Amino acid sequence: MIQLDKLSTERHNPKTTELDMMSVTEILHIMNEEDQKVANAITRILPKIESAIEIVYEKLTAQGRLFYMGAGTSGRLGLLDAVECPPTFSTDPNMVQAVLAGGLDAVMVAVEGAEDNFDLGIADLMYRKFSSNDVVIGIAASGRTPYVAGGLSYAQSIGAKTISLTSNTESMISTYADVAIEVDTGPEILTGSTRLKAATAHKMVLNMISTVAMIRLGKVYKNLMVDVRASNHKLQERAKKIVCEATGFTYEEAELALEETEYNVKQAIIMILTKTNAQEAAILLQKANGKVRLAIIEGGAEE
Repeated sequence: MIQLDKLSTERHNPKTTELDMMSVTEILHIMNEEDQKVANAITRILPKIESAIEIVYEKLTAQGRLFYMGAGTSGRLGLLDAVECPPTFSTDPNMVQAVLAGGLDAVMVAVEGAEDNFDLGIADLMYRKFSSNDVVIGIAASGRTPYVAGGLSYAQSIGAKTISLTSNTESMISTYADVAIEVDTGPEILTGSTRLKAATAHKMVLNMISTVAMIRLGKVYKNLMVDVRASNHKLQERAKKIVCEATGFTYEEAELALEETEYNVKQAIIMILTKTNAQEAAILLQKANGKVRLAIIEGGAEE
């Protein structure tokens, strides 16, 4: 039997017992006040997030993969973060993956019973050929989703690293995690609706994990998205802007450098700052393991 009253995300918020009688203005003010608690809740567990990032970075450096695993809103949040990694950081689509209870059909419509299936969580990771070189982050606001528990349990059984992300302390899925990230955001204004504060917290934590891991992998120079994939006109314009900001060169000069490097932003920056050609810049970048700052130093340039 599930004891929902023991979950903070399922408790009644005393501020909103008359929610259906409140004015729009009153509701908005309360929602805003409650949302401000999210950042404070995350502040309290930053060391846990840091530990998770270290694991993710270690695995990605060793050519492993990062899997987000969840059901419903939690699964969709994992998918949202995963699909943004290739255009933002030029990652291979296989590097960061989302595994949803019920598959991709569950993105738009709930798949009945999928989240309650412990064995399905195991099967879905096995189907992806999940290995001990990979890491999985199980996401569940309640902290008790059987599908997620199944995936984490399987991952542990084969020696893989596991991370849990929940909105309830001492959660069930955390017992299967090497690092348990439990963001206690408290009761929702709409009782049990974890698509609100809990989901906001999870989105913020996932932003931290993927972004910081990618920074450490060398996909950022200064605070610029130098590994952006310029796959359309908007992103090509962004690439030119990034090269301009990184080098101090003009728009036209940045455009020329990008054309020479087939819109490889990192290569264009290195080529400009080290006064090399595209091929030489590519060699410097390879020697620096894709890290622009190290390549610039190796090329003898002053930043």
